[in-house]
Amino acid sequence: MLVMSMSASVDGFVNDREGGFAWTEPDDELFALHTELVGSLGGYLLGRRLYEAMLPWEDDPAMRADAAMDRFADIWCALPKVVFSRTLDRVQGNARLARAPLAEEAAALGAGGKDVQTGGATLAAAAFELGLVDELQVFRCPVIAGGGTRHLPPLQQPVRLRLVESRTFPSQVVYERYQRE
Repeated sequence: MLVMSMSASVDGFVNDREGGFAWTEPDDELFALHTELVGSLGGYLLGRRLYEAMLPWEDDPAMRADAAMDRFADIWCALPKVVFSRTLDRVQGNARLARAPLAEEAAALGAGGKDVQTGGATLAAAAFELGLVDELQVFRCPVIAGGGTRHLPPLQQPVRLRLVESRTFPSQVVYERYQRE
């Protein structure tokens, strides 16, 4: 199953007009859920910007400041990752540059039977537009960004979803998990 998972503002943006997303920082309980979800994956498809944003988890000692962060870093470093980029010529850690189209890379990572996640607005939107996304996880942050990068792409046809889980965290972030009907 291909899972699209991202934080978004109430008005549907993953970052603000300047590209900032500080309002998505998780509380401890939400961070624990992120760790659990990433720990259950068989692989991760990333765009260049998300790859670069997550790179400190690979080698920055500051990202291991406590036990929870250390556990996430271990999980993240061990997770196979495929990076889609037109500008990078190499990547670090347990990552490789994509060599095949998105659908093929998703299928290859999912061959082990575990879910694969995609993130990064541009790549995830492409996966969504291609009909590859089976599950949508939204971490709805209590902020109106007023502009920025849209969480979901415009589509030609409606996509019916079924809400299978929702949860509100102490930070007032609402986790919504939907599956395609």
